[in-house]
Amino acid sequence: MSAATDALEASAMPGDIPALDRLLHDDAFADLLRIYGRTELTAVLRDVLDRLRARIVAGAVPKEAASPASIAATAATALGERHRRGLRRVFNLSGTVLHPNLGRSLLPQAAVYALAEAALAPVNLEFDTATGMRGDRDRVVESLLCELTGAEAATVVNNNAAAVLLALAALANRREVIVSRGELVEIGGSFRIPDVMRTAGARLREVGTTNRTHPADYADAIGPRTAALMKVHTSNYLVTGFTASVDVAALAAIAHGRGLPLVVDLGSGSLVDLGAFGLPREPVVRDVIAAGADLVTFSGDKLLGGPQAGLVVGKQALVQRIKRHPLKRALRVGKLTLAALEPVLALYRAPERLAAQLPTLRALTRTAAAIEAQALRLAPMLAGALGARCDVAIAAMESQIGSGALPTSTLASHGFVIRMRGRGGLDRLDAALRALPRGVVGRIAGKALRLDLRCLDEADEAEFLAQFAQLRP
Repeated sequence: MSAATDALEASAMPGDIPALDRLLHDDAFADLLRIYGRTELTAVLRDVLDRLRARIVAGAVPKEAASPASIAATAATALGERHRRGLRRVFNLSGTVLHPNLGRSLLPQAAVYALAEAALAPVNLEFDTATGMRGDRDRVVESLLCELTGAEAATVVNNNAAAVLLALAALANRREVIVSRGELVEIGGSFRIPDVMRTAGARLREVGTTNRTHPADYADAIGPRTAALMKVHTSNYLVTGFTASVDVAALAAIAHGRGLPLVVDLGSGSLVDLGAFGLPREPVVRDVIAAGADLVTFSGDKLLGGPQAGLVVGKQALVQRIKRHPLKRALRVGKLTLAALEPVLALYRAPERLAAQLPTLRALTRTAAAIEAQALRLAPMLAGALGARCDVAIAAMESQIGSGALPTSTLASHGFVIRMRGRGGLDRLDAALRALPRGVVGRIAGKALRLDLRCLDEADEAEFLAQFAQLRP
């Protein structure tokens, strides 16, 4: 018998493919049926068989490829890919702690437990268990927010941009809001303060110049169409040199002297003085309220360390107007956000314990010496896992806080600088790290892959190293 005949007999033919119904009753598919169910398995199996048939027609395919065991293995792979979650855990070694693209803050355990509890059972979201009547969902966190900020009232929406939008829509629709030209910021995704105002139906009245705005600029701009004065914390950039701006207290005096409210958008915002933890200072919400702001908006998922949310605190009458606005229902948060936010806020009652209990603050306050010791401990194992083609060196690094907070401030850190021997391969290594079961996200700079260890918790080191056995750089 010729070699060509042997090859032909060893190749599968379209008629060798078992019928779909027969496969579904084959023992090789029993586990797949149990895990995925008949409907989904049938749909995937049809696609697998169509592809197999096309391969057989196009060229030589081994006969065993048409066996039930082989088809089951292919179907199992396809089903696994279908059920692979789009939202996956990663190691953030990018050097940016509050990384917008990686979900910003990590929740403390108390928030995770509360979130899971609320997800698994009915909760009194808008039900007053004392009276048996309908309640207000904001009450879950309103008293805590008032306690921590000194405000009279509070409400919660889905992010800070929404908080600003809602506040302006409720207070300044078809009227003017006066803002310094130097504070017309753009946040992520090309979302700009003028755009937010336009969407809210408010009319922007710019005063001052890019680098200098004075009290008289605000006072002279107030007219019969003025609804509010607004101050925006420039959290994602810094103007230096020949500059002047009006502080909250002075601006509040101007606004209140003309019977107008002052709205302050803090962006990130903070409930405590970060200087107490050795970090650069950001405006503290309580201080801004005490200085005379009538409404303050800030984020729940940045420096505060909670879930994504936009928080509005301030005068009772103004917050009530915001709550009654139709947009409030469209922008409100659900039970899971409130469930996670409440225990995070509660942690701020004991600020001296925050660094131990709040993951975001724990990452921000890690010392360079502790991170260097971690790098020295992990370096030999990482170098062994990456192989001879990679040079792994420990280097000092500068971490960013991120999410528009403290844009010019960095934190001393350490990490790995990985270079490839020979030409090319760095992009492939970066892609291979991201493709690991728990992807490793670093950054390429200076012809090297840099992995900043500031956000690698010591409890995660074993998982971090173990998966490198699967790496094929």
